[in-house]
Amino acid sequence: MALSSALFTGLTGLNTQSARLDVIGNNVANVNTTAFKSSRMLFQSLFSRSLGFGTSPSEIRGGVNPKQIGNGVAIAAIQRDFSAAGFTGTGDLRDMAIDGNGFFLVQKGGNNFYTRAGTFRQDSDDNLATATGEKLLGYAVDDEFNILTGQLVPINIPVGKQTIAEETSNIALVGNLNKDGDVPTQGSIIDILGTATAGLSLVGGGFISATSPLTSIEDPDLAGSAAFAVGQSIRLGGSSGASRGGSDLPEETFDITATTTVQDFMDFLSATIGIQTTGAANPDGNTPGVTVDPLTGIIQIVGNVGTVNDLIIAPGDIELFDTDGTSLGAPFETDKTAAADGESVRTTIVGFDSLGTEVTANITMVLDSTPDAGPLWRYFIDSEDDMDPGFALSTGTIQFDNNGQPDPDNAEIALTINRSDTGADPLLSWNIKLLSDKGNATSLADAPSNMIGLTIDGLPPGTLQSFAAGEDGVIFGRFSNGAVKTMGQVVLANFTNPAGLIDEGGNMFTTGPNSGPASVAPPGVLGIGALVSGALEQSNVDLGAEFTNMILTSTGYSASSRVIRTADELLQQLLVLGR
Repeated sequence: MALSSALFTGLTGLNTQSARLDVIGNNVANVNTTAFKSSRMLFQSLFSRSLGFGTSPSEIRGGVNPKQIGNGVAIAAIQRDFSAAGFTGTGDLRDMAIDGNGFFLVQKGGNNFYTRAGTFRQDSDDNLATATGEKLLGYAVDDEFNILTGQLVPINIPVGKQTIAEETSNIALVGNLNKDGDVPTQGSIIDILGTATAGLSLVGGGFISATSPLTSIEDPDLAGSAAFAVGQSIRLGGSSGASRGGSDLPEETFDITATTTVQDFMDFLSATIGIQTTGAANPDGNTPGVTVDPLTGIIQIVGNVGTVNDLIIAPGDIELFDTDGTSLGAPFETDKTAAADGESVRTTIVGFDSLGTEVTANITMVLDSTPDAGPLWRYFIDSEDDMDPGFALSTGTIQFDNNGQPDPDNAEIALTINRSDTGADPLLSWNIKLLSDKGNATSLADAPSNMIGLTIDGLPPGTLQSFAAGEDGVIFGRFSNGAVKTMGQVVLANFTNPAGLIDEGGNMFTTGPNSGPASVAPPGVLGIGALVSGALEQSNVDLGAEFTNMILTSTGYSASSRVIRTADELLQQLLVLGR
């Protein structure tokens, strides 16, 4: 009986040591497996046969210990070591590693799995997925790129497919306006006449007035005949040579109908030239705008002050076209009697509408006066990209203090540009800032005046080019227009007892009875580790320890086999006695 027990005891040693060798072999085989966690096997003795339970001490004899013979060894536990391993930098920002506790949460076939291996790549639907197809879960973003917490969804990064544009809201004006420049005295004055010396007359006699039909104006070269006919058109600007401050006026066409009046034509001139009403006369007493003197028949153009608002309109710059588009030459004579003066500067500011279309506007700053409170400047803003008739948009004044700094309460210019019929948001609103983190506008005694407009926000269309995750799991995408936007956030799962997870193979785990439920949160929250982008976690297998354990296991296996062989030899001896 004892010898047969020894046989079975040795057998338990063989089985257990063999199982331990399986564990060691698995560890060694996965020495290069990404984020592999090694295991160790613990032994325990089997229940013992009791030959006596022992006795307690008495007055006449001492106590006796139990007499027990063990029945071998068994597997007590196979424990997985979830201690962190080192990282290997890959240079590919799609690779991720976890510095600390936690697991990536992935999904396949509607089932959730947990893994430490962050070898993620995009699938054909642009979802981040593992090498074996499990989709990485996390938080998505809304249309404004704000993270939508609370609902876990596959993280989708459409590189090369998603295109965005951003509407401009803020523009900074930076530079210095020379307060020692000349204060304006006048704007441009240009007379429009019928001949070099006379105004425009009516067919049948008399001079024109604001209400006169355009078709009633007499041709100065053909008495009694009308200079204009229904269906003809007048063109100003473009390549004609008409300019303001050295810049060509935008080309505009004025169609003549049976009801077109001189006032209609003057409104066209004012809008095309970009004259702005300031609510007061120029210093010389003339009010900016286009008027007609019914006593002389002369149409007079009075421009805004400032050298950059100076107008040039030669006789040939206003051209008449017949109904078939044939040029009929210049219908008017022009006479410039005054040039605009005064310290001024113009700059072009550029922004974008809601569809990413580039929108430009010109801002002109003209020295208005230098009172004791500080220099006062008047701004004129126009834009050819405004969809309203004409291109003049806004005018107003900016007060600088005695130190040449803009009044903080009056350091912004609100501008609205009409973008109707362009497909974009119809009203494009800009805040033009004279005080900003991009720089300030000043008015100091420094010549010449200079000014530039810097776009603070807004972007043209751009396509998503690349992405990377930060320590907090937030994924940032970089677009071709320079924009960096939030594309989602990786979440991690943590467990009270990670060793209780069930290994499903392929670096995947599922919850087990003793793991506890998953606590899901962004990296860095609830004791969950930080995320490392562009790196992978190595295997935590210690080859030195595994080889040492392999030697011990081999020794234990040999020793158990020796017990079996010895018991067998003794049994053979016993059989010999019976012969």
